[in-house]
Amino acid sequence: MDISLVIPVYNEEESLGPLMEWVARVMGEHGFSYEAIFVDDGSTDRSWEVVTRLRERYPEAVRGIRFRRNYGKSPALYCGFDAAQGEVVITMDADLQDSPDEIPELYRMITEEGYDLVSGWKRKRYDPIGKTWPSKFFNWTARRASGIRLHDFNCGLKAYRRKVVKSIEVYGEMHRFIPILAKQAGFRRIGEKAVQHRARQFGVSKFGWERMIKGYIDLLTVLFMTRFGRRPMYIFGGLGTVMFLVGLVITVWLIVEKLSLQGQGLPLRPVTDQPLFYIALLAVGLGVQTFLAGFLGEMVNRSAPERNRYLVDERF
Repeated sequence: MDISLVIPVYNEEESLGPLMEWVARVMGEHGFSYEAIFVDDGSTDRSWEVVTRLRERYPEAVRGIRFRRNYGKSPALYCGFDAAQGEVVITMDADLQDSPDEIPELYRMITEEGYDLVSGWKRKRYDPIGKTWPSKFFNWTARRASGIRLHDFNCGLKAYRRKVVKSIEVYGEMHRFIPILAKQAGFRRIGEKAVQHRARQFGVSKFGWERMIKGYIDLLTVLFMTRFGRRPMYIFGGLGTVMFLVGLVITVWLIVEKLSLQGQGLPLRPVTDQPLFYIALLAVGLGVQTFLAGFLGEMVNRSAPERNRYLVDERF
């Protein structure tokens, strides 16, 4: 099979029919063998009924997955990735803001240009300014933190080589950072394509301002997990050691200063009256606790059954 389309759905009953007709036309014109996997993320409207009718109309192409309640886009993508069978996996939103006409070029970039992942870039967006400006700032931060030069990390229109989606785990709100997860898994050929962004025809946006706060928390999480997830001692042990040494140096300095003044017969200030003494105590205490946190993390990591599960690209 050439292409698997993974399409998360949440209360998009009006757009599903036109979207599938558009997809079928594009696939037919280019002779692709494909499947369209609609993942209903606990919709409260008639979205699942529409998906069921589409299955009857396109029995060879349409597949459906339904959640009992709303879990979020990342779990929907994870289940869609798990079910995908195509050599190239393409994700797109169900609200008709992503154009299926982009599919052939995305497929070509994966199969002919050798990219592992191609991310869409909505150069011209039809979203309110309250959504576009925070998105630009978020993407700038993600670029600086990850080193991946993409303009739009959160674009729903992306294409992947199948082995990419089978090698990463998307959970929580991590769908925004799939390029980072892919890079950390060893897939470094990441490209970008300017794609058409269409104005919303039906319904309303499912995202509010709270996603910016979640986005930055998730960015810190994914960067920490991908860099230190297997070796927590590198960060906790290192940070704890530095704090302990800072506290130790301050303590030694206070003692030397007291002994020096005492030897010269000069007036002494009690050590416990000096703020530096309490700073030293705090640094030593935090340093020991942080070091122990890293040590415990190492013990947990070493006892985990998947501690030596690494991603093997090929085997003979």
